[in-house]
Amino acid sequence: MTLPTTPRATSPREAVSHLTPERWAHATRLLIRKALAEFTHERLLTPEPLDGVPDGYAVRSDDGATEYRFTARRFALDHWQVDPDSITRHRATTELPLDALAFITELRTTLGLGEQILPVYLEEISSTLASTAYKLAAPHVGAAELARSGFQAIEAGMTEGHPCFVANNGRLGFDIAEYRAYAPETGNPVRLIWVAAHRDRATFTACADLGYDKLILSELSGPTLRRFSATMTEQGLDLDDYFLIPVHPWQWWNKLSVTFAAEVAQRHLVCLGHGDDEHLAQQSIRTFYNTSNPAKHYVKTALSVLNMGFLRGLSASYMEATPAINDWLARLVAQDDTLRATGLAVLRERAAVGYHPAPYEAAAPKGSPYLKMLAALWRESPAAFLNEGEKPATMASLLHVDREGNSFAAALIEDSGLPPTTWLRHYLDAYLTPLLHCFYAYDLVFMPHGENVILVLDENGVPRRSLFKDLAEEIAVMNTEAVLPPEVERIRAEVPEDMKILSLFTDVFDCFFRFLAPTLAEAGTLDEDTFWSTVADHVTAYQKANPHLADRFAQYDLFAEDFALSCLNRLQLRDNQQMVDLQDPSGALQLTGTLKNPIANR
Repeated sequence: MTLPTTPRATSPREAVSHLTPERWAHATRLLIRKALAEFTHERLLTPEPLDGVPDGYAVRSDDGATEYRFTARRFALDHWQVDPDSITRHRATTELPLDALAFITELRTTLGLGEQILPVYLEEISSTLASTAYKLAAPHVGAAELARSGFQAIEAGMTEGHPCFVANNGRLGFDIAEYRAYAPETGNPVRLIWVAAHRDRATFTACADLGYDKLILSELSGPTLRRFSATMTEQGLDLDDYFLIPVHPWQWWNKLSVTFAAEVAQRHLVCLGHGDDEHLAQQSIRTFYNTSNPAKHYVKTALSVLNMGFLRGLSASYMEATPAINDWLARLVAQDDTLRATGLAVLRERAAVGYHPAPYEAAAPKGSPYLKMLAALWRESPAAFLNEGEKPATMASLLHVDREGNSFAAALIEDSGLPPTTWLRHYLDAYLTPLLHCFYAYDLVFMPHGENVILVLDENGVPRRSLFKDLAEEIAVMNTEAVLPPEVERIRAEVPEDMKILSLFTDVFDCFFRFLAPTLAEAGTLDEDTFWSTVADHVTAYQKANPHLADRFAQYDLFAEDFALSCLNRLQLRDNQQMVDLQDPSGALQLTGTLKNPIANR
């Protein structure tokens, strides 16, 4: 068997050619801007007004010796729009250069960073800076051009990552050559490695309309399957005794070939080599879009790198119920008149496969990374959900601002020819209405951040409907009395009554609209007051259209004066190995004070 080589740049110097003093300084300024804004939003920092400087503020280090000065505009939900060019660093009478690692270290006590967490967090900050430097080295694509580009060009064009997290591109585990090969912003095609896993140690589950053979025949060509079968026959093995599993190349070289060496040696696992199709990594890193044949499934793979609070493995046990959960959710959406009217579709995770390494399952505790090293799932492609003239775009794009400060969302609105409020209403119909209805009618909540939602745009850039994805791991039914099929029971979550509404206030208002409203305001497209008035009008219209849910609207009041501030960075600063127990997501929330609700009294 001839094994493929690992990705390597042409030279060690070329591999770090994007790391120049100028780009590092630019990346540093952008990251400190975000740190000042988000740590202040989460009330870790308390900026003090600067005398004589309009909109000027200062933050001091733990020892009071270093001062950061900046200007910022303040928006609803205590959002700080910090001007990156205004940030300066001072000690006594000396102005010092900005240094992101020093910023974190100087404020380590204020940020609550313990001795074990701080070095790892600094490494995540370094990696995030390096990623930004790489993006700054790439040819500039303006927001207007990107708004007219295709799905994968938009996906690769995103530069910010998660809008709330400061260290949001850690990817600890990638070396520099692997970063260039596998990071979504590099746009390099990836051919997945396939392994055969003996059925005695692997499980495969699928949606009701799909079986193993049908899936594999749709994902792999005849010549590829014959090649894989011949590889097995050469070793005296029968491919029919195994399940095929797609593997991230990094996972094979760095984990499976070493950690699972015994499984390979004993032929419980057999490496079959690369598949033929080319894929592009998505913003979530471990999910791949098939560019050779876009109609084929997304493939989500296990990837044991540390990124934004989690090792990004996939649990073989957890994956087993995934197709059944997706079938249940798809039926619910299809049978509901309100959801059908919005055009909502869920990209079903139609099949899942996982490997159970007996030695590690006997030794490792539940939730251990050793139990999440080899699994995969197949998710429907958005290509099957498009009509003539439509195109998909990650919802994260609505927050994208190019290097010259131009907004992607503003460019879409301008291209549409519609008044901004009309465009916004179309977007709210596509995105917010399904979330409202699922919550109020079914106690069903999603994790609807920008990377988990794909907007379907018409030929003029107007949102027509949403495609929700990443479902089985991140949806929950918050009703202890709801009747769920036994195989779907895993998604039931016991959440305190006063915290249920946070699924809308936090995930939608604070973690997305808080950024979208200032982005449109800064672009001169739509002022903040009009944005939130439009949102309020939309919620009111939904409530009037669903009078049978009036008791629910009163119980979970989306027009309440304020709501609890749930802090994401505080989670990562406390534990950047596993921020949240996915089986008890509400138990780990970091709540700090309240935020004034921008749609109250409207």
